[in-house]
Amino acid sequence: MAADLDVVLRARRAIVDGAEVAACVGVRGERIATITPYDDVPAATHTVDLGDDEVLLPGLVDTHVHVNEPGRTEWEGFATATRAAAAGGVTTIVDMPLNSVPPTTTVEHLDMKRGVAEGQVTVDVGFWGGAVPDNVEDLEPLHRAGVFGVKCFLLDSGVEEFGALSAEEFALAMREIARIDGLMLVHAEVGELLDETALDGPHYAGFLASRPRAAEDAAIALVVDQARATGGRAHIVHLSSSDAVPMLHAARADGVDVSVETCPHYLTFAAEEVADGATELKCCPPIREAENREALWGALDAGDIDFVVSDHSPCTVDLKRQGGGDFGAAWGGIASVQVGLSSVWTGARRRGHALTDVVRWMATAPADRVGLSHKGRIEVGADADLVRFVPDEQFTVDVAALHHRNPVSAYAGRRLDGVVRETWLRGAPILLGAGDAPRGRLLRRGVR
Repeated sequence: MAADLDVVLRARRAIVDGAEVAACVGVRGERIATITPYDDVPAATHTVDLGDDEVLLPGLVDTHVHVNEPGRTEWEGFATATRAAAAGGVTTIVDMPLNSVPPTTTVEHLDMKRGVAEGQVTVDVGFWGGAVPDNVEDLEPLHRAGVFGVKCFLLDSGVEEFGALSAEEFALAMREIARIDGLMLVHAEVGELLDETALDGPHYAGFLASRPRAAEDAAIALVVDQARATGGRAHIVHLSSSDAVPMLHAARADGVDVSVETCPHYLTFAAEEVADGATELKCCPPIREAENREALWGALDAGDIDFVVSDHSPCTVDLKRQGGGDFGAAWGGIASVQVGLSSVWTGARRRGHALTDVVRWMATAPADRVGLSHKGRIEVGADADLVRFVPDEQFTVDVAALHHRNPVSAYAGRRLDGVVRETWLRGAPILLGAGDAPRGRLLRRGVR
């Protein structure tokens, strides 16, 4: 009798439906076809037995990645970013509308980006659009063209081609987003509350003081007010200020549709530990104090923060070290798509969390928020995006072993728990050797 399945992955530990179980995961074509008990092994052309030290996870879904291609491909590109994602257990990314040139603010620009990405991507890739001054009329066409939502800034984005929205422009954009049932992502800082006079060259304390929590909190209040007034869906990217959590909790209790993410670097590092001149740790909003970090962990535990994504935001080494360690001059952004899983797991297990929590935060919840219900989970009918993960093995981050384009990382030299041994995309392992053809697809909202 011919085998019914192409492959069965047999694991003593697998994360299925929010629990860790022993299971056989059967794959037919590109999808999960069966899930059976460990000792009930269905017939398959090929059976893979995971090691006793390995846990089978769903592929992670990282909805906050800056690929930067076209236009700033020397910073990062689709080939390098998606290889780094695969090496880190990420099987789906959604690309931010900046810092590419042109930014993804029109359908024409979206088509350009898709054209460049086609044939380069090692994992599946979706796209965000951008909301900038004077492009309200472009939001519905972008939505129809399949972007997963649009992102805006409420202060200078750092690149001139992606302008910030004023409070009035943001209100107009939110009304349009509500009308078309889109999703508005917001970089939530208010520029008027920044204090550049606090900058103090290589001293991190000055940079931190220049971007206070109040700037973040005020912007989040504006987003909540507009989501409440319009009925539109909003999402706060890269939450850094734990002071905003009670406001977000109250808004959601009132039925306001606003979600929030944080990032591995805010859960890993603390301001008190940032050395003078260590601009590889510069990001906006900034890494804050240790007590703030622990409050973010508490908010994740309570469900007040929905998920964790990388905000992978790379640049060239020269830009990162611009000014010779001057936090005011260096480019802000942390490249972390390859180490996010290990970083979060390292912090999570030390605070009593399980791998089931990490999978919810980094796979299922981000997939659900953007409408990718067939990603980020091990269940029948889902894409067979899978990861062989060794939670108890440690490694030291070596920038030379990272696949993103430029050899700079905030995690360099850091000891982390958890090693990705293999990543599968839609039913087959991803091979990262030279000459292996990329198999990633370009995704559209609402289209499987």
